[in-house]
Amino acid sequence: MNPTYDFLSELVILYSSFHSLPICQAAYQNDLGQVWRWVKEDGNYINVQDGFNGDTPLICACRRGHMRIVSFLLRRNADVNLKNQKQRTCLHYAVKKRFTFFDYLLIILLMPVLLIGYFLMVSKTKQNEALVRMLLNAGVEVNAIDCYGCTALHYACEMKNQTLIPLLLEAHANPMIKNKHGETSLDIAQRLKFSQIELMLRKAS
Repeated sequence: MNPTYDFLSELVILYSSFHSLPICQAAYQNDLGQVWRWVKEDGNYINVQDGFNGDTPLICACRRGHMRIVSFLLRRNADVNLKNQKQRTCLHYAVKKRFTFFDYLLIILLMPVLLIGYFLMVSKTKQNEALVRMLLNAGVEVNAIDCYGCTALHYACEMKNQTLIPLLLEAHANPMIKNKHGETSLDIAQRLKFSQIELMLRKAS
């Protein structure tokens, strides 16, 4: 993972959030009170898609890993399979979610202090796992492809995410779907010499 790349990505997402619908801004910023207010005003806001990039409130919350917002929206039947302009669902973003630049900074600063940085990293990893599990339980299409032909499993393999890959395979993610570069998830694992996951993917294919 590249902290500089993550920081630039954060700036792009932050910029887009300020040009989004108010409920999408609130979901991105983890403002449950505002999300609740907009949904109470009009139930259709649950699945509204922003004109800037097509994100729904659920996608916005998943971009940032805001569990309370995601849980709130799912309880009100938010559509987990709506796609934005990049043809991505909330699952793509939950799987793609990385540590932010500020997460890295905190981890580095706190690592020498009684391993607090390590426990922070473990905690955030577990939150991400719980988020993905929540979306899978809500019926998200695990093999949905985005504008690059990639599934959530493609991204999990690209990020060498040993926590999420087994979850996706349990939900019947297909490791043999090819993206627009002609790569399957198994191909990515082989390219990155990710032998442990390669074996897991072979068993599932």
